[in-house]
Amino acid sequence: MALPLLDYAPTSQNQRVNGFEVPGDEQPRFFTTDNLPDNSEVEDLIEAAYRQIFNEQQVIKSNRLPWLESQLKSGQITVKDFIRSLLTAPSFRDRNYSSNNNYRFARMCVQRVLGRDVYSEREVLSWSIVLATQGLNGFVDTLLNSEEYQTAFGENTVPYQRRRILPQRAAGDVTFAHMPRYGEDHLHQLQDLGYDFQRTGMPLSHRWAWQKPPYPPAVRQVGKAITVGGAVFFGAIAVGVVLSWFGWLSL
Repeated sequence: MALPLLDYAPTSQNQRVNGFEVPGDEQPRFFTTDNLPDNSEVEDLIEAAYRQIFNEQQVIKSNRLPWLESQLKSGQITVKDFIRSLLTAPSFRDRNYSSNNNYRFARMCVQRVLGRDVYSEREVLSWSIVLATQGLNGFVDTLLNSEEYQTAFGENTVPYQRRRILPQRAAGDVTFAHMPRYGEDHLHQLQDLGYDFQRTGMPLSHRWAWQKPPYPPAVRQVGKAITVGGAVFFGAIAVGVVLSWFGWLSL
């Protein structure tokens, strides 16, 4: 039996405030099939959907779903169906769901699907319970079938970050595309495996010698002495060989 969505109190965020500002770069661009766009505009709509769900860091060829793109272009599925397919695709599951905990993943999906940040930690807890009890597919269906999604985007509009600015503010909020894809716990897991992102971003065992951290002073002194001693020894041998050529030295 599925648990009901835990109640949480909405707060007055940007997207819940009516705007009267003059349209500009801060305003989101709408991508919808309601106005029957031509083929080039459909391509732009598809690109916008990938950017919204996967973000710029994951818009790569291996994440594309060409058969679903074809169905969307031919009108066999709606934009909402396309968004659902992206959210449940194996590539999205592997690169976003499997690499995050439920709390981080729920927050990220609220941003990308509902077009706003979470109201509170209670909302994060609420959606993480849905994710834990209904799985990824049930969680996605609950988000897309919510009254908020239907009111904001409906069946034919690609989700977007709603109203980044308030009239009293000179600049808008940071776009969700600039938010880190992974939480701090995933970063700590990578660091435990040996990744050092302050240096090269790769495990210590995989670095070249010049990329590895400096050795202790005593070890460096011993290495320097061995290097100098070896250079003197082989230099003396070379001088002896040259002198023996001229008969000045017998080896």
